[in-house]
Amino acid sequence: MENKNWKAWLYLLPAIAFLGVFMVYPLADVLVYSFEEGYNSASQTFFGTGLYNYSYVLHDPYFLQAVKNTFILVIITVPVSTGIALLISLGLNSIRRLRELYQTVFFLPYVTNTLAVGLVFMILFKKTPYSDGMVNLLINWFGGESVDFIDGPYWAKMFVMCFYTVWVVMPFKILILTSALASVRQDYYNAAKIDGTSKWRIFTRITLPMISPMIFYLIITGFIGAFKAYSDEVALFGTDLNAAGMNTIVGYVYDMLYGDSGGYPSYASAAALILFAIVFTITVINLLISRKNVHY
Repeated sequence: MENKNWKAWLYLLPAIAFLGVFMVYPLADVLVYSFEEGYNSASQTFFGTGLYNYSYVLHDPYFLQAVKNTFILVIITVPVSTGIALLISLGLNSIRRLRELYQTVFFLPYVTNTLAVGLVFMILFKKTPYSDGMVNLLINWFGGESVDFIDGPYWAKMFVMCFYTVWVVMPFKILILTSALASVRQDYYNAAKIDGTSKWRIFTRITLPMISPMIFYLIITGFIGAFKAYSDEVALFGTDLNAAGMNTIVGYVYDMLYGDSGGYPSYASAAALILFAIVFTITVINLLISRKNVHY
């Protein structure tokens, strides 16, 4: 038995070393940076240790705006994208002919470069001296007034950001949910039909419980992915997200390191750890909720 344990640890050693070098050590290094006050990246010096970096970040208007944008993005896009993906997956699951073709069509946006998709969205929504954009043309056709979705009011820019995020993440969720629906045993459905069970009751009592692990997985990964949003916003609103008022927490960390206000790794480390604490807390809450609502 001891010999087998030794071999198991030996097989795990490369993975443990990889995680230690690229995950554990950077996390510990960031933790140290976050407490070093007045850190100078050029001279590698600092004048003290304490909680000033956290205090600065938590009182920085740019960070507070980034937190607001990120939370709005998470609260809207995760449930909306998961719900729409579930409806589309149910529709695809009921199709017999050309099901694989439709699944491929819905999955295509996932393999497309997100920056390229962002540029397409910017063209669709952005007002220019020559055109108000295709979306505004549709609004005008229905009698509405043109809206500048890229450089205009906050709600318009947030709408575009949420719409774009839902569009980008939905193909992956459709793929996962269609696979989950296909794995549900047909015997359950046949027994329910013999008993005269309604379609809604079949969905709530059979389908949802059977695919609940996949739904929970998508919700968890959706939360984490939405909290890490950054490149999508750059594709839509450019690199100066603070000026556009559409920065995210990850964008704030990047700006503190490399942006126009860059050169402050201590502030960036503090913001990164705050983000880690937020994601960790929400993940733990979801895990606790899943004990009663997820059927394995």
